[in-house]
Amino acid sequence: MVKPLGGADVVVVGAGIVGAAVAYECATAGLTVAVVERDQVSGGTTGAGEGNLLVSDKEPGPELDLALLSLRRWREWAETLDTDIEYEPKGGLVVASTAAALASLTALAEGQRAAGVETAAVADPRTLEPHLRDGTAGAVHYPQDSQVMPSLAAAELLRRPGITVHTGLTLTGLTLTGGKITAAVTDAGTIPTGAVVNAAGTWAAEVAARCGSELPVAPRRGFVLVTEPLPRMIRHKVYSADYVANVAAGTAGLETSPVVEGTAAGPVLIGASRERVGFDKTVSVPVLRRLAAQAVELFPFLTDVQVMRAYRGFRPYTPDHLPIIGADETVGGLWHACGHEGAGVGLAAATGLLVAQGLTGGKPALDTAAFRPGRFGRPVEEAHA
Repeated sequence: MVKPLGGADVVVVGAGIVGAAVAYECATAGLTVAVVERDQVSGGTTGAGEGNLLVSDKEPGPELDLALLSLRRWREWAETLDTDIEYEPKGGLVVASTAAALASLTALAEGQRAAGVETAAVADPRTLEPHLRDGTAGAVHYPQDSQVMPSLAAAELLRRPGITVHTGLTLTGLTLTGGKITAAVTDAGTIPTGAVVNAAGTWAAEVAARCGSELPVAPRRGFVLVTEPLPRMIRHKVYSADYVANVAAGTAGLETSPVVEGTAAGPVLIGASRERVGFDKTVSVPVLRRLAAQAVELFPFLTDVQVMRAYRGFRPYTPDHLPIIGADETVGGLWHACGHEGAGVGLAAATGLLVAQGLTGGKPALDTAAFRPGRFGRPVEEAHA
């Protein structure tokens, strides 16, 4: 007999940064929350994330609106949470190598500025980053780009009163009455509830299937290099203008573009690669070499800097590159907060707020139509590749 674990107003599946944000905002709204995590807090994509809170890499539209809302909420959290989550408004610098790339970047920045993003053209990027290579065509500075420590933030958010975290538990299904959720079923017992939020990251499609629904969420692998500790020689998050195009690319093949940033602790973080290879955890030496070479192209001093380690993670990819946020259209009481790809940390705060507003009947802080779970119809076959 499956025993009850104690009820909650909401059960959140996944204890990464998105699940933590949903739980925090729901508890703040007065709901009791049970978080179910089969691994550990931040054991998936969040633990492999760099903690970016970016507006610079998003084209005008629903995702940028979501990012701006989220950035405001992250600032509030940084000021009010009891623990220092290493929030750093370091700003971003997007560098163009050619005149054509600069023209495209400038056009993008104009559209972003009209949407509420702070941007500033930089004729000589070395005025902001003295160690950049000489001869770039120009850059755009984004002072709103920021960073947090995602694992630390998730742990702190989950400490809020009203939240109970169950690690080592796997959601196996739902109990439905009249087509509506009455309990979440786990491998250790049932949790009576009227609402379940799927915040399972790259595993969101599997969780949706266990709940009787379908989502086209698939893993997209990426690698990060970590150097030896250095003096703070890189002040911003610096990346090539090509990065925006790579984020938006829908191909399954490998995409790389240089993304380089210093950290308060000293090491330099180097990315970014994207490829859809399922959950293949194999370390690809050719990809690591390409990332290193591209980073040296931006910052020549890195030639003599030692790489201490490399790690990989899986981003939750969707076919239209937009997150899935809202109520499931087939299972009553099932909600989704997933599919953020590489922007999960940056978009988590707004996602949590929107889900909590939806569950409590509040007015949404922005239009969520573009993120509707049912927009895909039947998931495309390639999304499960």
